[in-house]
Amino acid sequence: MADQVVGMLHQVDGKVNDMRNSIESDPDSLTDKLIKFALPSIAALLAGKLFQSFWSGLVRKRNGGVDNPEEEQESATAGLLFGVLSAAVTALVSGLFERGSQALIDRRHQR
Repeated sequence: MADQVVGMLHQVDGKVNDMRNSIESDPDSLTDKLIKFALPSIAALLAGKLFQSFWSGLVRKRNGGVDNPEEEQESATAGLLFGVLSAAVTALVSGLFERGSQALIDRRHQR
């Protein structure tokens, strides 16, 4: 029984050592990971807000410039179109900034 427990502890120890080695061999620092997370997230958030204001301007223009909340009610189709276009814009911007931040980090690692 004691040999089985020791054997299991050696397995756990081996897995912990493998995990530690993978963390130590990771070339990305905490700053690199923050850049790869923050830049695409912030860019997608800004793109979504800009698209929302653009869409609101289109709706206001379509309503003749009247800023009446009752007249700004959109149909279900227009709401669905806004959702689809907004998701597409934010996904595109997020993907582009993700590639850009990875290129920036790769450039930093080459120096």
